[in-house]
Amino acid sequence: MLGMCRGRRKFLAASIALLFIPALTWLYLSAGNFQVKPLPLSPLEAQSSTPVGGAGERQALELRVRAVEEENRALRRELNQPPRSPPARLPNSSHRGNQSRTHSEEGTGDNEGQKAAAAGNSSDCVQQPAVDKCETIHVAIVCAGYNASRDVVTLVKSVLFHRRNPLHFHFITDSIAQQILASLFHTWMVPAVRVDFYDADELKSEVSWIPNKHYSGIYGLMKLVLTKTLPSDLQRVIVLDTDITFATDIAELWAVFHKFKGQQVLGLVENQSDWYLGNLWKNHRPWPALGRGFNTGVILLLLDRLRKLRWEQMWRLTAERELMSMLSTSLADQDIFNAVIKQNPFLVHQLPCFWNVQLSDHTRSEKCYKDVSDLKVIHWNSPKKLRVKNKHVEFFRNLYLTFLEYDGNLLRRELFGCPSEADHNSENLQKTLSELDEDDPCYEFRRERFTVHRTHLYFLHYEYEPSPDHTDVTLVAQLSMDRLQMLEAICKHWEGPISLALYLSDAEAQQFLRYAQGSEVLMSRGNVGYHIVYKEGQFYPVNLLRNVAMQQVNTPYMFLSDIDFLPMYGLYEYLRKSVVQLDMANTKKALVVPAFETLRYRLSYPKSKAELLSQLDMGTLFTFRYHVWTKGHAPTNFAKWRTATTPYRVQWEADFEPYVMVRRDSPEYDRRFVGFGWNKVAHIMELDAQEYEFVVLPNAYMIHMPHAPSFDITKFRSNKQYRVCLKTLKEEFQQNMSRRYGFAALKYMTAENNS
Repeated sequence: MLGMCRGRRKFLAASIALLFIPALTWLYLSAGNFQVKPLPLSPLEAQSSTPVGGAGERQALELRVRAVEEENRALRRELNQPPRSPPARLPNSSHRGNQSRTHSEEGTGDNEGQKAAAAGNSSDCVQQPAVDKCETIHVAIVCAGYNASRDVVTLVKSVLFHRRNPLHFHFITDSIAQQILASLFHTWMVPAVRVDFYDADELKSEVSWIPNKHYSGIYGLMKLVLTKTLPSDLQRVIVLDTDITFATDIAELWAVFHKFKGQQVLGLVENQSDWYLGNLWKNHRPWPALGRGFNTGVILLLLDRLRKLRWEQMWRLTAERELMSMLSTSLADQDIFNAVIKQNPFLVHQLPCFWNVQLSDHTRSEKCYKDVSDLKVIHWNSPKKLRVKNKHVEFFRNLYLTFLEYDGNLLRRELFGCPSEADHNSENLQKTLSELDEDDPCYEFRRERFTVHRTHLYFLHYEYEPSPDHTDVTLVAQLSMDRLQMLEAICKHWEGPISLALYLSDAEAQQFLRYAQGSEVLMSRGNVGYHIVYKEGQFYPVNLLRNVAMQQVNTPYMFLSDIDFLPMYGLYEYLRKSVVQLDMANTKKALVVPAFETLRYRLSYPKSKAELLSQLDMGTLFTFRYHVWTKGHAPTNFAKWRTATTPYRVQWEADFEPYVMVRRDSPEYDRRFVGFGWNKVAHIMELDAQEYEFVVLPNAYMIHMPHAPSFDITKFRSNKQYRVCLKTLKEEFQQNMSRRYGFAALKYMTAENNS
């Protein structure tokens, strides 16, 4: 930048010289008639002792002036060349200059797109008109379904990474995407970001009459009705596809609105494939378009002007007329936008192609950039996505993966100096945290209870059909990356719905995605809900994870398990029958599934109670934690269970922590307990305080599979302060129980003191 500014100063000095040297020469030649002593123009002339006559002197001066003018012309040509700073180069870049477009920008009011494309993104001493740092930038995105909700997060990350302005996202969504994204942004808590949702189902009637062959379906037509959908006082908006990645501050694109002239209302980049030229195959007949047409992955919309131009009527009439011969759209809304522009070219302001570098097969996208600094927006508009053919696809893929795996927690950056809307959730959280004593040895434990973890519900596709008999049961569990191998086994043992909360980093979430998509077992199951809770802090928030999984249960009942347990074959159907047998709908019961364990990594899983008892007698199996924590499951009364043929009731005892099936409306787990210790014990105590009956099922069982000790149990065993804090939290929980349940809760303190 400094070098370029110096170049500008040289250019200014040279320009002044070009103006003044001829003037001085003219004055000098004229002065010859007045016998004024000439000034020496060169050292040679100054040193000459030979007198020069008037005619000879004039001739020498004219030769010298011509030489100087020639030098100035050469200097002017050099300065007119674009600056050649040495920016970073793309791998295998040909370093060719950008070629001109196939059609001029007549009808757009200027040719800034061509100039910008030719000059790349080279900086200049004179700054472009900047967007006010506190001006809100509005972004509209159509998003529907589980996969699109996952894809749009990468787009949002890339925008947040570069942004310096407040943002207002307008999401046009179906009910699935709204649930996922509303939860994500609520828990993300990014400052100076506002999110609004618009029900796409209410808009379907506006575009459902248009036959569409594109894989985006009816949602691929929703951008046509944004003038009607978005608030009437919203004047301008940037519209993006979900498969976009930003490589620059979105404010730069927002600033382009200031370049619109005349009746320009649409900012678009030229389509970089030959689709609209109609020469891709024999009898290829695309919709009408201006030249190569325009791509609608990135659109700048002047909504107020569009409404005045009666945009709704304009696109509808065009679509109706073209559909009489075309019968359907091939590229969804893009076909209709192009047909309108074909008839009304004055509507479009052509953007430089680096605002939408289209990475589909056989495009001209390579002509949009020659250096890394040229890239602004990357559009993965091929159905192949990351597998698209492009000379620099590895570079683009790595850029995309950077945002895909980027820690979203780092994007919670404040925008200083800009007033923001009051966020009551954030304010209440800050107030609560400020009331904690940072000098308290258990401060980190207490703080974790109030930490808001970014949560992405239904990370993979989910399908569930409610059962008509209202007896359905969902298995609930939580896990981290080191227990991922248990998923396939659990799916083989439990055919019913499953709700899982996974505690992962952004990078681990992508590893899980690849693992799941490569598993035939997991991909064959649509009734498993995977909910990502992103890592933050030093503790494993076990009870938060359980609560997240519980909150997404869609069945009347839930079986509260752990990921390292394999339920017996047929337990799902057995529990459903028990719902009817024990009148679970009208009583408060917690059905206990007896827990066993094996120390063998390879186990011939018992297919019946008789086989399990045989393995128990042989020492292949044990009652769960018999060697280290007998009290946890002793009240189950395994001796009675061996011969029981009917369900039997057991009483609560101190430290009882069985695995139970309960109604969906049962209390959640207490979040103060993190890591290892008392997380299930406190929940069972809560159930007992609410007068749940504990009923042991005689023909049900589950087996704990061996694994390496978790990091949290290691900390519990090795860190005295960890154990001290856990004891403190237990005492505080019991005091809370006494306040909530009164005299009936005294037994918990008595039992704890006697244990």
